[in-house]
Amino acid sequence: MTISRARLILLACASGLLYPLSFPAFDLGIVAWFALVPLHIAVEYLSPGRAFRIGWLSGTLAFTGSMFWVITAMNVYGKVPFPIATLVMLLLTVYLGLYMAVYAGGLSWIRTAFPTLGFLPAPFLWVTLELIRTYFLSGLPWALFGYSQYQWLPIIQLADHFGVYGVSFLLVLVNSALAETIIWGFKAYRGFQIRSFPWPSSVAATAGFSVALFYGTTLLSSVQHVPTRTLSVGVVQPNVEQAQKWDVAFRQETMARYDRLTAGLGDNLDLIVWPEAATPFVFEMEPQYRAVVNDMARRSGAPLLFGSPALRRHPDGRPFLLNSAYLLATDGQILGRYDKQHLVPFGEYIPFHNSFLFFLDKLVEGIGDFEAGPGSTLLMFKPRGKNPPAVTAATLTDFHVKFGVVICYEVIFPNLVRQFAANGADFMVTVTNDAWFGPSSAPYQHFGMVVFRAVENHVAFARAANTGISGFIDPYGRVVQQSPIFTQEALRGTIAVSHQQTFYSQYGDLFAYACAILIALLCLTGYFSHDTEPAGGEPAGRPA
Repeated sequence: MTISRARLILLACASGLLYPLSFPAFDLGIVAWFALVPLHIAVEYLSPGRAFRIGWLSGTLAFTGSMFWVITAMNVYGKVPFPIATLVMLLLTVYLGLYMAVYAGGLSWIRTAFPTLGFLPAPFLWVTLELIRTYFLSGLPWALFGYSQYQWLPIIQLADHFGVYGVSFLLVLVNSALAETIIWGFKAYRGFQIRSFPWPSSVAATAGFSVALFYGTTLLSSVQHVPTRTLSVGVVQPNVEQAQKWDVAFRQETMARYDRLTAGLGDNLDLIVWPEAATPFVFEMEPQYRAVVNDMARRSGAPLLFGSPALRRHPDGRPFLLNSAYLLATDGQILGRYDKQHLVPFGEYIPFHNSFLFFLDKLVEGIGDFEAGPGSTLLMFKPRGKNPPAVTAATLTDFHVKFGVVICYEVIFPNLVRQFAANGADFMVTVTNDAWFGPSSAPYQHFGMVVFRAVENHVAFARAANTGISGFIDPYGRVVQQSPIFTQEALRGTIAVSHQQTFYSQYGDLFAYACAILIALLCLTGYFSHDTEPAGGEPAGRPA
């Protein structure tokens, strides 16, 4: 049985257009449960080579729809001419589309080698490719399929074992079962001799979905009654325009805005958080403005966490910058500093800037290229008047809370955040400057990823963003508060302090690596046992 080329292209385009609808700001998460069905149907009738090309088309459309905001970031804030910004965005999405091309081509190849498996290998292959995308070429795990479900809390609780990859796995499993059922029904309707109903994929999808929903619902119900220690935290969203952020003439206005918003948080806070690069100066190098920040911390009566560049020098004297977050005591003492580990390519440094990308400049305005920090440093402070269970008055002076900080782009990397939880973080803070995203879907997509980091590790998050979204997320992904974008806000919230570690916190992406190993073994077995490209161009072993 064959299908016309036009219909195959329409099927590929359908999946490419449905995929971004499941993410913010469309937020049609339910679409993800059938978005890949058209692509799977197309793969059924294609050889691996043709499936690769169709998958590339579908993937390029999917990621263009998900990452159209790149043009805004480069053109409006990076001052890159619009045609060049559009070209760079297309090059990026064509690259990301390759992952869906490999998925479609690989799935066709596996179905040729193992026709009795149907679409069952599909979710294992998908997760393997998402894992590769997380690390290859510095990594870009944006718009991983599982993120589309960030609002459906019961179904995403399985991330505490399997990470976001587990949710992606379940989505692809359901898509595969639906596609197999539709293909079977269509062939039966057309009167073709076909094998029996595809029970394995249908049973696997139904069981997987039911177990995930039961686990999540039960977990969320049980934690309603578990007492937790809490902290009072304030976050400040100053809404400083990107064009003014590093303008020396605007410094006083920026600091006055922070002063007013911080004072508006009130008293009796345990911690106050400002966004990434909050100070429009190098904190350690500007005594006059450093005194202003110290005075704000003193008057607020709470430790202050804020972002600022840090200037350091190599052994040979060459200067370099760190994108840092300082924890400042009320007496002006620096309690600790975290330096960003995973920098943003083209935002904080230009890859290959000394060779073929010499003509590009950074998107984020600043004073030079940044270098990566040393690792997952935990910060520590003593909360105001908190007496934790099993701690006596005699030992109260020794009690401190430990927390981790991730800066901007870092929060999209599951294993990076996991390292803080594994090292004993009681809660997490993420600070960011999303101004350069503009009024696009990117701030909403970025915020949704924080929900997964909370669920994966069962740690609460406080988020301070220059232009939003700022807010608080509890250890099970429930958004307690969130601000609108491009407004001045001062939010005060209560976050849980927890020492528990999830399976994911302890063992990381074990599930994703297991998927990769299984796919590798399957491919090796198929390569040495089957002819993958039969004569006539149609995939072998697929009954009409």
